Amino acid sequence: MALASYADVSYYRDQYGGKMADEEAEKAIFTASRHIDSMTFNRIVGKGFDNLTEFQQDIIRHVVCKQADFEKENEPLINSILSSYSLNGVSMGINTNGWNVTIRNGVVMQADTYSMLEQTGLCCRRLGAV
Repeated sequence: MALASYADVSYYRDQYGGKMADEEAEKAIFTASRHIDSMTFNRIVGKGFDNLTEFQQDIIRHVVCKQADFEKENEPLINSILSSYSLNGVSMGINTNGWNVTIRNGVVMQADTYSMLEQTGLCCRRLGAV
């Protein structure tokens, strides 16, 4: 069984309102889907996307699109090995304990996006959850 994306380019463009070119969006959506798998401890893979409730599927599709855009817009910063840097008195950094991002299982996600994903009940760390 091949891994599938949890949203497609037509959903990304028509429902979500995404602006990436099709080929770029397809790749970003696939990567975001794998990151969602990490955030949900592969529960979607284990249960099967089609076996989730309609509510869970809708949330996951939307979160995948938001994550794809976030990762594309912040790609240089996310992929940097630096956690902060300073140049001519201007400094910038990723605050892993900040209010606007969450890092789980090595995936950086906006806190409000993660909160939305938590609504699916698939992010619980307990064994046997959902």
